[in-house]
Amino acid sequence: MAEAREGRRKQGDEAEEAAARYLSAKGLRIVQRNFYCRGGEIDIVAWDGDTLVFIEVRYRGSGSLENPMESVTARKQQRLIHAAANYLQRQRHWQAPCRFDVIAITPGRFRRYRAQWIKNAFDAST
Repeated sequence: MAEAREGRRKQGDEAEEAAARYLSAKGLRIVQRNFYCRGGEIDIVAWDGDTLVFIEVRYRGSGSLENPMESVTARKQQRLIHAAANYLQRQRHWQAPCRFDVIAITPGRFRRYRAQWIKNAFDAST
């Protein structure tokens, strides 16, 4: 069981690294990865121009048919919103426009990954 958990953690770390590279190539400036606070975590925090973006990374195996957005439940969204508010307070970025994105990483060919980036996946009013 511990080996399976460690394998999933390694896949998750690799997916987050692939997502960060993809987003950087698309012009986002990554400012923090794995921001933790009581009650929440944000995988990637980045600037897209003057917009602060909070990004949830989802890894989906090659056989998965689940839509990555469906895996970000209302409860998960609330935890992300809570973590984002905490980040904004700590960093004093209250005036910055913000958005919440989801990026799904799936296995590609030759040990590469494919990315599906959903901008404005949800908003803080949900």
